[in-house]
Amino acid sequence: MREHDDFVISWLVEQELVSAAALSAAQKSALETRTGVIETLIAQNVVNSRTVAIARASICEVPYVDLSHYQIELKNASRLPRSAAESLCAIPLFVIDSIATIGMADPMDLRAVDQLRALLKLEIEPVLCEPVHLRALIDQAYAMTGTQGAEAISVASSAATLTTGKEPVVAAVNQIITQAIERGASDVHIGPDETRLHLRYRVDGRLQVAQGPSLTLHAGIVQRLKVMANLDLTQTRRPQDGKFRFTAGTVSGTRQVDIRLSIIPTVCGENVVMRLLSSASSIKTFGELGMAAGMIETMNELLKSPNGMVLVTGPTGSGKTTTLYAALAELNSPDRNVVTIEDPVEIRLPMIRQVQTNAEIGLTFAGALRSILRQDPDVVLVGEIRDEETARIAMQAALTGHLVLSSLHTNDAPGAIPRLLDFNCPAFAISGSLLGVIAQRLARRVCVDCSRPAQVTPAYAKRFALDPGERFCAGAGCARCSGSGYRGRLGLYELLMVTGSVQSALDGGDAVRIRRSALESGMKPMWMDGLDKARLGLTTLDEVARMAAVASIDVATTEGVRKAA
Repeated sequence: MREHDDFVISWLVEQELVSAAALSAAQKSALETRTGVIETLIAQNVVNSRTVAIARASICEVPYVDLSHYQIELKNASRLPRSAAESLCAIPLFVIDSIATIGMADPMDLRAVDQLRALLKLEIEPVLCEPVHLRALIDQAYAMTGTQGAEAISVASSAATLTTGKEPVVAAVNQIITQAIERGASDVHIGPDETRLHLRYRVDGRLQVAQGPSLTLHAGIVQRLKVMANLDLTQTRRPQDGKFRFTAGTVSGTRQVDIRLSIIPTVCGENVVMRLLSSASSIKTFGELGMAAGMIETMNELLKSPNGMVLVTGPTGSGKTTTLYAALAELNSPDRNVVTIEDPVEIRLPMIRQVQTNAEIGLTFAGALRSILRQDPDVVLVGEIRDEETARIAMQAALTGHLVLSSLHTNDAPGAIPRLLDFNCPAFAISGSLLGVIAQRLARRVCVDCSRPAQVTPAYAKRFALDPGERFCAGAGCARCSGSGYRGRLGLYELLMVTGSVQSALDGGDAVRIRRSALESGMKPMWMDGLDKARLGLTTLDEVARMAAVASIDVATTEGVRKAA
């Protein structure tokens, strides 16, 4: 493409994307470093590679295709040998009516176009793509097919052959995990059925179907993952769990990720689920999680308490652990002894002593908690209160001078109190130890790139008691959000403070009475927190309705409080 560089530079200058001064500086630097002027302009951040690609496409009079979010059809890649794709820097993107649309770095290379026509035996319609995205797509496509395209190769079955990094099985595993990291997935599902191997990524709480490897690679992929997690390669009839660290080379740079691996046998073969664990550097603040300013202030006051218990509640996958880690980040300092009991330890934190439970040797939450209380802790995190023994010991610790953080599985914040009573914790102990309960859900964020005003349906207007003319938004769907209209997630919260009126409602464990007392004491229901965020354009009414139920007691009580005020 160097022969077109002068035309590209002229186009950039004409479009006022490069100034005369910037061009002069780049030309001088290019002479000194013996590189191209355009490469120097990109390196100096004067223009980006996408702008240059669009300029080249305009000059060559061919379409430009952005591959950064393109998902290739693997059957198209199989039409072309990998050696040809790499040497020509080209790959079939679409094949419609005997016409192949080919992504190329240089569509003006007529020799390459003729060679592609001969190999594919189809008419060729070239489009221009950025070379870096083109090469990444070629690597991805041929890793997933497990072949060299038209040049099929055999897959070794021995575990010893799966360790050099050059085999198709290794390439497929690396590509699957790297793609999960680039998509921001929390989990990877690899499951076989009788005819194909299914690959899905959980992104923003929803499973998304992706192009996966062929079924013939399934056994090799499972073996490779077992090698990486140091599991028993000979065992295929019982579940196995493991963990490993993966180093990925993504477009944004090299990144290390800890991965928890779960394998279970099914009637069609072993099913794999990988959980991508966050690193300590990814721990967010309460504000970044989506808490309102007033709630953040209250939470910080709770965490300043020398003793007592703070609970986080919600269903599985609602972000409870993330909130607890945000609290630990606030508390973590050299003058505090912080100890955690977790199953499993998801994020390793500096200075904090973290204990992994192990039921096989009797190291349960309750057993570990007893030992930890002899370690002179200031703050204790119990990953989850699952049984009566753990609940009673944790409450005793909160009553005897320790700040205890933990989680429960309940649908709302007031529901934590009846759950503790179910664990035979005395009402007086709950009243004396429990400082506050925060309940949460994770709602999807509206994609900022395709956010548009949205019509409010009469059903939502009635359900949320909306005023006429209130404005909300929704995502139209774009390449950045894979057409979903959402990108990222934020928390919806409700925070119950154990005030005098709530303490008075403890006896008997009546959840309705406790909730009414909490609302009268100023607790904002979760759906109202979601409604506030929908008004700000952060999420949609659909997400609020899906994640947070609107209880009739909430509407009646909050309306009564409003009228009394």
